[in-house]
Amino acid sequence: MSPASLRRRLTGSSRRALLDAAQAQFTEHGYRGTSLDAVVAAADLTKGALYHHFSGKQAVFEAVFAQVEADATQTVRDAVAGVDDPWEAALAGLRAFLVVVRQPTYQRVVMQEGPAILGHERFREQEERSSYSLVREVVGRVLEVSGDDLDDAMRETFSRIIFGAVQAAGEDVSTAPDPAAAVRRVEAAIGFLLLGVRQLAEQGVTLTDPGQPD
Repeated sequence: MSPASLRRRLTGSSRRALLDAAQAQFTEHGYRGTSLDAVVAAADLTKGALYHHFSGKQAVFEAVFAQVEADATQTVRDAVAGVDDPWEAALAGLRAFLVVVRQPTYQRVVMQEGPAILGHERFREQEERSSYSLVREVVGRVLEVSGDDLDDAMRETFSRIIFGAVQAAGEDVSTAPDPAAAVRRVEAAIGFLLLGVRQLAEQGVTLTDPGQPD
């Protein structure tokens, strides 16, 4: 291995170590309760190494947030992959997401701390690149088989409504005293909505003209 390749590998591994340590700290102590000293100590690195990669605590949190969101999105994407039926794929994605929102790291970093630390605009930008983009893909598949010839604006509206429902469901599950029961309720409620869209499509009723079958 060349010296340059070795440096790149070491740089990458130190950044990964810092992110892993920071994620653990943020999960356990929250943003305010986490210090950079604790992060570098847990990563067995120096402050200099941290500032080589990040400008400060806010930048570290944003990198951790992005990684947690990316991991969550990949988990849902993996659950959807290989499911040919769009309706079943949507339900598989929902179930995977409801598992993710019960994880302590996702709850603390994304749901509890994310909006306050990143601010509304940055938080929404992150969602647009990760979880919302996946919801739009899944909803797009459902709409394709529904037989509707929808314009982009209507597809976007439908996707945002479903995304809002999924977000609300995730919050309900994450804060419920009985998460397992909450998961069953959410699956039943959103499954009912999807079933309704499917039945309307099978009857020839479209979103572009909901009053009459085609």
